[in-house]
Amino acid sequence: MKKIAILGSTGSIGKNTLDVIRHHPDNFKAVGLSVCSDIGTLDKQIKEFKPYFVCVKDKEAGFKLIKKISPKIKVFVGEEGLNYLVREKKIDQIMFAISGSAALEPLINAIDAGKDIALANKEALVMAGPIIMDMASKKNVNILPVDSEQSAIWQCLKNEEKVKLKNIYLTASGGSLKDFTRQAIKKVSLKTVLKHPRWKMGKKITVDSATLMNKGLEVLEAMFLFNVSSKNIKVLIHPEALIHSMVEFIDGIIIAQISATDMRIPIQYALSFPERLPGNFDAPDFFKLSKLHFEKPDFDKFPCLRLAYQAADTLGTLPCVLNAANEVAVGEFLKEKLRFVDISSLVEKVMLKHKVKNKPSLEDIRDADSWAKQEAYKCLP
Repeated sequence: MKKIAILGSTGSIGKNTLDVIRHHPDNFKAVGLSVCSDIGTLDKQIKEFKPYFVCVKDKEAGFKLIKKISPKIKVFVGEEGLNYLVREKKIDQIMFAISGSAALEPLINAIDAGKDIALANKEALVMAGPIIMDMASKKNVNILPVDSEQSAIWQCLKNEEKVKLKNIYLTASGGSLKDFTRQAIKKVSLKTVLKHPRWKMGKKITVDSATLMNKGLEVLEAMFLFNVSSKNIKVLIHPEALIHSMVEFIDGIIIAQISATDMRIPIQYALSFPERLPGNFDAPDFFKLSKLHFEKPDFDKFPCLRLAYQAADTLGTLPCVLNAANEVAVGEFLKEKLRFVDISSLVEKVMLKHKVKNKPSLEDIRDADSWAKQEAYKCLP
């Protein structure tokens, strides 16, 4: 029985993780749950899954929850509370389903505590990938990718020597604006951007998918997870989203991972690894498939992907700055205070102002993140 804590249990990944646990009660137990402020949904999850620990980031909401749940459940409150929860001895593995840079500090604390990580958050690795991977290696901690693309690469690389790897092909659906013209993109609405054609995801990642920044962040994530150069990571637009990524070896062999567009599939594998468990997922019906399409990404129409490759080529503190500026830009777009086309412009302005620090420490990363967010607000049109 593997004891799982889920950080971000009321979001899309968190709910899907609980569904996997629900279908495998003999294999997994949800012992820890954390949310930002949605204590209504959390209360329902507590009643069903009976965790030992919960954490609420919003302190006012957290204190309300304390008054209404069993005193047997240990309640942590605030950002500092999350850093304590991840160190609890009864936790075997932690699902990181928190969005954005907020995952960095609890991730560092979880690795320091020796917990295996199921990682659905890409931003923390983008910010501090070399530091995180080095720390995980020293602590003998497994970081198991949950993003469908990274999970696909991980499975394709299994039992293969990294020196035999030639290229990684990261597939992307193309997002909600794939077929829009450049002129149409200038006038696109928030409602249109949030209509993803394949995946049901949170708002921030859906916007990132539309700008192709999500794929750019995945390029950086793959570099750190699999220790490869950005030059060996190619992005392919694949609208059907059935091939989740591919790996090409030096002998010309390409291995692809194919499955339905259901996040429970990579979630379950990250939880059950090294075993595979039965799943109640529909497999693709190959007899109904007529074609699979692949296209080159348009770097001019979606400049965020170009900026991500620029950060990947430079490294140091630049990936952190890219991520921080993008968080501010997307946040302002979601408030309808920024146009869609201004997201990439704002990110680029902040990147150009930044003085890159090579081989940064964790403190350098924190400083770069804070600086970039402040600078992004200053640069808002």
